Amino acid sequence: MNVVILWHMHQPYYVNPLTKKAKMPWVRLHAAKGYLDMIDLVTAHPEVRVTFNFTPVLIRQIHELVDREVEDEWETLSAKPAVNLDDLDRRHLVENFFKINWDTLVRPMPRYAELLAKRGASYTTAKVDMIVRSFTEADFRDLQLLYNLQWCGFSAFKRFPILGEIKAKGRDFTEEDKRAVLDVHRQILGMVLGEYRAAQDRGQIELTTTPYFHPISPLVYDTNIARRCQPGSPLPSQFTAPDDVRAQLRLAQELHEKTFGKRARGLWPSEGSIAPEIIPLMTEAGFDYFASDEGNLFKSLKHDLAWMNKSVDHIELFQGWRVHSGGAAIQALFRDRPLSDFIGFDAARNETSRAVDHLIQHLKNIATAAPTGRGVTPLILDGENAWEAFPDGGETFLCAFYQALTTTPELRLRRMGDYFDEFPAQAETSYLHSGSWIRSDFDIWIGDPEENKAWEWLKETRHFLVERQNAGGAAPDVLEKAWWEIYAAEGSDWFWWYGPDFTIDTDLLFDELFRVHLQNVYRLLGVEPPAHLEVPICLPSAELTYTKPLGLIEPDLSGDNEHFFDWLGAGELDLTRQATAMFQGDRIGQKLIFGFGHDAFYLRLDLSRSPEAIIMRVLLPHPARITLRHSDNGSAPNVLVETSTDGVNFEPVTVSDLKVYWGRSLRLSLPRGALAIEPSHEFAFFLQLLEGGLQSERFPERGVIELAAPGADFESEQWFV
Repeated sequence: MNVVILWHMHQPYYVNPLTKKAKMPWVRLHAAKGYLDMIDLVTAHPEVRVTFNFTPVLIRQIHELVDREVEDEWETLSAKPAVNLDDLDRRHLVENFFKINWDTLVRPMPRYAELLAKRGASYTTAKVDMIVRSFTEADFRDLQLLYNLQWCGFSAFKRFPILGEIKAKGRDFTEEDKRAVLDVHRQILGMVLGEYRAAQDRGQIELTTTPYFHPISPLVYDTNIARRCQPGSPLPSQFTAPDDVRAQLRLAQELHEKTFGKRARGLWPSEGSIAPEIIPLMTEAGFDYFASDEGNLFKSLKHDLAWMNKSVDHIELFQGWRVHSGGAAIQALFRDRPLSDFIGFDAARNETSRAVDHLIQHLKNIATAAPTGRGVTPLILDGENAWEAFPDGGETFLCAFYQALTTTPELRLRRMGDYFDEFPAQAETSYLHSGSWIRSDFDIWIGDPEENKAWEWLKETRHFLVERQNAGGAAPDVLEKAWWEIYAAEGSDWFWWYGPDFTIDTDLLFDELFRVHLQNVYRLLGVEPPAHLEVPICLPSAELTYTKPLGLIEPDLSGDNEHFFDWLGAGELDLTRQATAMFQGDRIGQKLIFGFGHDAFYLRLDLSRSPEAIIMRVLLPHPARITLRHSDNGSAPNVLVETSTDGVNFEPVTVSDLKVYWGRSLRLSLPRGALAIEPSHEFAFFLQLLEGGLQSERFPERGVIELAAPGADFESEQWFV
């Protein structure tokens, strides 16, 4: 029996194309640990034949890092001399440089374990500053080095002996040691794709691809496709973009050919996600075959008229299939779920020989029942994340597994294309179930309120781009960049972390990256992004640290002198408890106080110094923007009030009763009628501080301040002594 293994390599797009900075380091770190390890193991076993799937978005980021077109922010922080670290740097190190498997990569290294104990296995944001103060300069230098050193895989240690020499020191590393480790990372990034191409060219591996930014293609084609497999899920309003699916497939082929010298014959659809509408687009893009999960095959046969009256045995899985849809036909393999998942999730928990014996025995059992000669078991799984759980990075297990596969007479390792070349698919189906490899549905990416909101905002932004494109006037290169941002936002990874299915401590960063891609569409076209794109879709579990007003206020705005009762009963945002880096160090904003009077909304922002501009962004009840620019000559600040019907296009309005004072604090009185703030209606806003034309601080850090405009009974409802 033939055994086809497909190792899937993928990382989402961590780069903001406008700043050219990668917000997360996983492309570089997985190259140092997983990508090099996997290809070197194949090279060490010349008889092995396997398939690797590289997503174009991963390839793109490797190229960008190698060519230094983008900056890996974590690499920059790692390289910074420990003596020059500021408070923000130290906090980032303490919070993030333990994001690695503790059991296999931290605790076995005594110095790393010591630093983890010093920080604590768990901590609260409020304790971070205290923890940071307890770390010495040597602690931070060792942490910088150990994090990057332990992300080096077994192949890196063999290729670069200096890593072993540095590791043997154990502690008290030097800046030269640190630079040497980071230089190894750089060398690996520069060689890794070439190693895969060389293995392809000598006939040992096949390289397949995925739609460019790893989108869930059926949902990008039409979100209503989810109703087929999730009939009870609430869905967003229909988003449909078949041309984007076509573009993601075309762009994938172009980059694949440029990188590896030939177009990909095979496709691993993102997350194994398929639908009948996608089949013609696959063949149009030049693919000969694709792969998905066994659940999707059996659900397809259950509804295929040609199979409905047959008893479908599980043995039907172990063969190639030809799928017909929309006048097109393509070959397919469907992964053996139990064995694939055992390698990815359970092999590390077992002694190596027992894990390998388990796999080989099951494959031999399948071989006795599968069609002689043409039978095939597809093992398809993540090729990078599983190995952290192995004490040696998976080297012993993979060597033993490859050895067993190539010496067991009943089994034959094949590349996917080789299998189909020798055994063209004979089994056929004209019905294709719509679903992914997870539960044969799309629930991970759609149907939850957070996920649905993301689809709504993607739809809104894409509609804006299409309108601007149809109106003409935008330069072709600008439009092209804007479309790339849409394609990036269509990636599956942002939706993966929305909703309750999965959560990690970097959820908010993924959320930010998704919204940055949407914001960039507007920025590229010279339009300020809608204010709601500044508001996270997934909010922190902790409530925002502000209190709501308890009474009506009528403060004096004539100067810095104030009376005790001026702001009594107002709401307050405690800026000292904001959590992210931009609120540390030289913080401009000190305190934000706000509330309603009988006829106006009042706001006071205490300042340590004056920024270039302050913008108040109003989301409810209607989009509005109040921009205040400080005057250095002592004259009154320049004030521009704008309103909008769609949150994108703003028109200036005249507000005769608006009052502003800007001294040691900014004080603002905004008539309720100016923004049609009706009693009991929700009012929502946030502030932005600008310096050099860029946002330097934001209040609140995430989300918005929300309060109800007072009604007639407000004072009696909020009565207090």
